[in-house]
Amino acid sequence: MTAEPVLDERPLTPARRLANKVPEVTVYFWIIKVLTTGMGETASDLLARTLGPIPAVALGGLALAASLAVQFTVRRYVAWAYWTAVVMVSVFGTMAADVLHVGLGVPYGVSTPAFLVMLAAVFGLWYASEHTLSIHTIRTRRREAFYWAAVLATFALGTATGDLTATAGFGYLGSVALFAVAICVPALAHRFGALGAVTAFWTAYVITRPLGASLADWMALPHTRGGLAFGLAPVTLAWTVAIIGFVGYLAVSQHDRGAHAAV
Repeated sequence: MTAEPVLDERPLTPARRLANKVPEVTVYFWIIKVLTTGMGETASDLLARTLGPIPAVALGGLALAASLAVQFTVRRYVAWAYWTAVVMVSVFGTMAADVLHVGLGVPYGVSTPAFLVMLAAVFGLWYASEHTLSIHTIRTRRREAFYWAAVLATFALGTATGDLTATAGFGYLGSVALFAVAICVPALAHRFGALGAVTAFWTAYVITRPLGASLADWMALPHTRGGLAFGLAPVTLAWTVAIIGFVGYLAVSQHDRGAHAAV
């Protein structure tokens, strides 16, 4: 599945023009995306338990700011810079959703639609400003800012959605099955012409968050909570190693760049 170009025909001046700042949507993109969601879920919980919620949020916020600063500094897509930013968005997005529920007592049934409204607002402002939501046109700082705002909102929404289903009777394994089926819906709808590429892409992008997070939680959490009891630290480490391996492969092979990438 790929978000096909919906081009804004306004010319970009040399000062505004950048190389596209996001990778091609290949199978590697989706694999790494799911891995970052799971790693972000368990890493956030691990940091909160180790450091305490407030220091963990502060550290996560600083790391997110630093990673985005690097991402905005480069003038083209760089695999390690882009995926480091995605990982930190995953960690901090999890923390944001957890702070609302654990810290402020906001039910998942309230936070989930609230994050959905926030994401819709980001998309609305982005489209009103740029006349496109395509990831193939992230070639200005403003579009990049909208893109990362949308990514952060999708992670917060996905986290709340996954926690909502896990606590509503599905459990973690049931949630994995639910979202594995759900992510096929936009793919098939696009494949058979019932859903536009951009809408299909962002729908699947949102679903990867609860899919990966539910899978990681199922692996990490104790048997008493319906998990496999592998532990937060081992799961975080294993998924981090997998992310580094795939990103390293893409940095060398560059299979996530250019018109000849498999999308």
